[in-house]
This record gives sequence, structure tokens and C-alpha cells, in this order.
Amino acid sequence: MQESVIYQKIVQQGVQQGLQQGRKEGELALIMRQLTRRFGSLDPLVQERLQRLSVPQLEELGEVLLDFSAVSDLAAWLDVQEQ
Repeated sequence: MQESVIYQKIVQQGVQQGLQQGRKEGELALIMRQLTRRFGSLDPLVQERLQRLSVPQLEELGEVLLDFSAVSDLAAWLDVQEQ
């Protein structure tokens, strides 16, 4: 059974999903640490909004957050992403 093509595809899909989830969690953890260091404790609603972002959005945020001067900049950026 482990040698079947279908089994191998299922295993490969599981591995890929696990890698994607791990990557997202890592990106999110880094961004949360950066934002917390820059602005202090983040509102739980903001944290929830951050968790809904995709990996490409998290990568973009990792770059643009360097230009933020206030939490309101983050909120405005999140508003644009949610549209």
C-alpha cells in the first residue's frame, strides 16, 4: 500500500501542507515580535487580523512595517489587505 501512487500523493500533500503551515506560523511569530517590540502590546483584535493573513501578505508586512510610525499605520495597511 505504501508503494501505491495514490498513497504517495496523499503523503506528499500532507508534507506540503505541514511545511506551509509551519512557514506561516514562523512568519507570523516574527512579525508579532517585531510589532510588539516597536509598538508594545498589540490589541487582540489586531492579533486576530494578523493571523488571517496569507504567507505572501505576511512577507509583505515584514517589509512595510519598517515604514510604520504608529499602530494606526498597521491598522490602515490591514484595512487595505482585507478589501
